[in-house]
Amino acid sequence: MKPYAEMTKEELLSLRQDLKAQYHEFQAKDLKLDMSRGKPCVEQLDLSMGMMDVLSSTSDLTCEDGTDCRNYGVLTGIDEAKVLLADMMEVNPSTIIIYGNSSLNVMYDTVSRAMTHGIMGCTPWCKLDKVKFLCPVPGYDRHFAITEYFGIEMINVPMSEDGPDMDMVEELVASDDSIKGIWCVPKYSNPQGYSYSDETVRRFARLKPAASDFRIFWDNAYGVHHLYDHDQDHLIEILAECKRAGNPDLVYKFASTSKISFPGSGIAAIATSHNNLEDIKAQLKNQTIGHDKVNQLRHARFFKDIHGMVEHMRKHADIIRPKFEAVEEILERELEGLGIGRWTKPRGGYFISFDSLEGCAKDIVARCKKAGVVMTSAGATYPYGKDPHDSNIRIAPTYPTLGDLITAAELFALCVKLSSVEKLLKTMA
Repeated sequence: MKPYAEMTKEELLSLRQDLKAQYHEFQAKDLKLDMSRGKPCVEQLDLSMGMMDVLSSTSDLTCEDGTDCRNYGVLTGIDEAKVLLADMMEVNPSTIIIYGNSSLNVMYDTVSRAMTHGIMGCTPWCKLDKVKFLCPVPGYDRHFAITEYFGIEMINVPMSEDGPDMDMVEELVASDDSIKGIWCVPKYSNPQGYSYSDETVRRFARLKPAASDFRIFWDNAYGVHHLYDHDQDHLIEILAECKRAGNPDLVYKFASTSKISFPGSGIAAIATSHNNLEDIKAQLKNQTIGHDKVNQLRHARFFKDIHGMVEHMRKHADIIRPKFEAVEEILERELEGLGIGRWTKPRGGYFISFDSLEGCAKDIVARCKKAGVVMTSAGATYPYGKDPHDSNIRIAPTYPTLGDLITAAELFALCVKLSSVEKLLKTMA
């Protein structure tokens, strides 16, 4: 079929009639499918059930250094967990603090601490006239929700396959001391699945911010979440690069096992410089005596080491890879060459990013919902939920069964066609 933009009005009207008939057939199926969040499926959760057997009432819950995990103490986490997550994050265990189950919680706390007490002796952000954050877009809605909650002004920075527009980042950061941070998902980004190029990481490490309390919020959520054994993205390690560039305090690096073991029951960590760690610990000691050491020990004994984690992630990939490939195959079969959409083909992570014709995303998502498939809200991948082009849609293939996913993807492609035809017909009116 030729591109929709080359069709006559009569051809588009005829096509719309055919597409509407197909859409009514989907509605008659009474679907109830949810593709709104990037959640592991049941089969993925089952991979970690052995973790429930690692510890029992007869287990020795003593760490190698003699720490009794049943009791209070160890503010920054047990050594076994530090070694495991340090290997996962490609950093030295001495640079890590182990937290509870959620890296998002750690990011929230980090922003909150900066708001109320400042960073390393700087003025608390709440006492400043204005605080701004750079937000690569499309990006992660929960990042944007944190900064919006604290009343921080968010500035869109366009993403490319190499990462954020670094010319824009460098210029803004150097010229405006009210810019205090930037959100980053550097590997298999949410939602595009892009990984930052070597040049991008090096330029981040060499930023010259006007604000001494500017920090890069480096959310390495998908550091080991490859879809393929051999075709994998690799990232320069940011802490080492910042140290090499003479900017050791510039970055906070976050990660967790949420999509490795159990979401909501994993362990999270921050890795950063010695100076930043001391600043964080000064607050943390007033917040907690220590996080869940039993869960830290459980993770360390289940995975044993990074090699055990890598093998575990291969099992995850075997489950979700066919789902990504199914969506990509349907999009190619149904939409390739029509000129009504573009989509990413990630090698890892949890999402596929789709860009429709301008002004169509909300309509596509609404049509899907009306036919029984719930997608991520259009606009969610932009600060304040406002996509200036109304074109980006995040596709989350992991949670549904493969059969349900195929049905949902076929409906999605149909809704893209229908919305695009309507859009083009309006331009002809």
